Amino acid sequence: MAIIDVKNLNLGFNTESGFRQALWDVSFSLEAGKMLALVGESGCGKTISAMSILQLLPKTAKILSGEIIYSGENILTRSNEDMQQIRGKKIALIPQDPMTSLNPLFTVGEQLLEVIRIHQGLKGKAAEEKAVEALEKVQIPMAKERLKSYPHEFSGGMKQRAIIAMALACNAQILIADEPTTALDVTIQSQIMDLIKQIIVNDNTSVLFITHDLALVRENADDVAVMYAGRIVEKSDAYEFFKNTCHPYSQALLNSLPNVRGRNLETIKGQPPSINQDISGCRFHPRCKKCYEPCKELIPELTACSDNHFCACHLVP
Repeated sequence: MAIIDVKNLNLGFNTESGFRQALWDVSFSLEAGKMLALVGESGCGKTISAMSILQLLPKTAKILSGEIIYSGENILTRSNEDMQQIRGKKIALIPQDPMTSLNPLFTVGEQLLEVIRIHQGLKGKAAEEKAVEALEKVQIPMAKERLKSYPHEFSGGMKQRAIIAMALACNAQILIADEPTTALDVTIQSQIMDLIKQIIVNDNTSVLFITHDLALVRENADDVAVMYAGRIVEKSDAYEFFKNTCHPYSQALLNSLPNVRGRNLETIKGQPPSINQDISGCRFHPRCKKCYEPCKELIPELTACSDNHFCACHLVP
């Protein structure tokens, strides 16, 4: 059962050269108690899609059409005041950079307690107990003493754990994890991903995991949606995706990973298009090794290539 359902989201930005569309008919569903990985290169629209769910968009952004269904209603119609009751309390964000996401002027405890006061209405000893519980849940040792620490006294991994603790302190149903392992070494990455998986199992939390790292996706995700230049080009459960990758872009991403499927390391020629580039047909066709004439003119629709596996490519029957 989908806990959140993004349907045909179209979004653009007002730029110096005029209005430019950035998302085209983006659709994906996050199931309860599951991890959906939203995958693609930097600038493909992953983060802006997630920020649309929270309605945390820059002033230059405009949603043209689409729906985001949560608890049976389209939350795009909700006011900012209503969304303040959803953000943090129902849908929490684990931001991209743990190094800069905490305010260096306040202790970790002060920042955690502020979240608890706003979203849980707790004060005094009750709020402190909740804060300690949250830090213990993310396996920060000496949690009560650590409330008095400043961010610079935490390692990168501990900062990320503290940020996750802030999301958990309000018992959010959904975590949006935007590149949560960026700037962390491989060992700490593994610990953070293990922690997120424990949260899913223990609390039945749903996680939208934004990443470009297919190795992490393979090890952790339940479902996968691949984005390229503002469009979803493939989506499937993770097992089927890695067993039978359909879209040439997805295949190219996999082939660019070392030691995957025993193939030589490959690169994807060219660069992802900028928001100012107009590309007819399939937006991946200028970089695609399998491109043929229809790809240059016709926009491919997401079609089923097997049960619960969809691909937007003219080569898929």
